[in-house]
Amino acid sequence: MIKRCVLGLAFGLWGAHALADDLASQGKIVFMEAAQPACSICHTLSDAGATGEIGPNLDELAPSQEQVRNAVKGGVGLMPAFGDTLTEEQIKAVAHYVASITGGGP
Repeated sequence: MIKRCVLGLAFGLWGAHALADDLASQGKIVFMEAAQPACSICHTLSDAGATGEIGPNLDELAPSQEQVRNAVKGGVGLMPAFGDTLTEEQIKAVAHYVASITGGGP
């Protein structure tokens, strides 16, 4: 019985980790390609190989998922809003990706 519980917990954790990895992969695609213009044109993010100098350096800023979601949806400063051109799932994915890569948190 205990073995089954431990195995169930292990598989549950692995499944959650796999989903997070998939979400991050989707977010990287949004960052590099799906958003138009691509986030990588304006922002530096080393994991994506992006060296843009128009917007903030995301490696240094380390924004939270909430900060990324808000910025992507509504725009900030010169950054355009993407709330009408990206789906909620794409926004969630790119927010997860940027925050997880930079250590920005939820």
